[in-house]
Amino acid sequence: MFILGLTGSIGMGKSTAAAQLRFLGLPVHDADAAVHALMAPGGAAVAAVGAAFPGVVGDGAVDRRALGAQVFDDDAALQRLEAILHPLVRESEHRFLAACARRRADLVVLDIPLLFETGGDARCDAVLVVHCRAALQRRRVLARPGMTEARFRAILARQVPARQKVRLADFAVNTGIGKHAALRRLAAVVTLVRGCKGRVWAPSSHW
Repeated sequence: MFILGLTGSIGMGKSTAAAQLRFLGLPVHDADAAVHALMAPGGAAVAAVGAAFPGVVGDGAVDRRALGAQVFDDDAALQRLEAILHPLVRESEHRFLAACARRRADLVVLDIPLLFETGGDARCDAVLVVHCRAALQRRRVLARPGMTEARFRAILARQVPARQKVRLADFAVNTGIGKHAALRRLAAVVTLVRGCKGRVWAPSSHW
């Protein structure tokens, strides 16, 4: 089973790329979606997050806005949160990979926003990064509800620069060239790696 890591800085089109990879028939594990599930009602992280950050839990779920207010621009608080969430996201990822292996999937995708920042590239056979012009990135991000220039700068400060990600990745797709052109590039990458033998996944080393 070949594991393709998908990443990209904020506003670079990673979510759209993940949707397109699903359209091409690939199983995709979304780390962001896993975090949402962990903090939703009944989620495995709710109790621990509530204990670490008083006042952020209501109706059995983590209030992400309240949590964000506590961790924004506070590196120590963010590290406490990551120490709770990252192991649980890894467990979700492992279950996904094991299920894909049982179904004999030949190619799977790990969608990880902070892949290089957290060393996630070591868990992938190859990495695909999406990117676009900085001006387009900024326009996309600032159009999001609640986003401010200060928040955007703070997020960028925690991410590996986009140019460095492109250098580190095995494949790069420019999402600023139009959706159809980007889809063709993604399809070409899938064609190239499909059938390649993966070297990372070994159930005995993951469980």
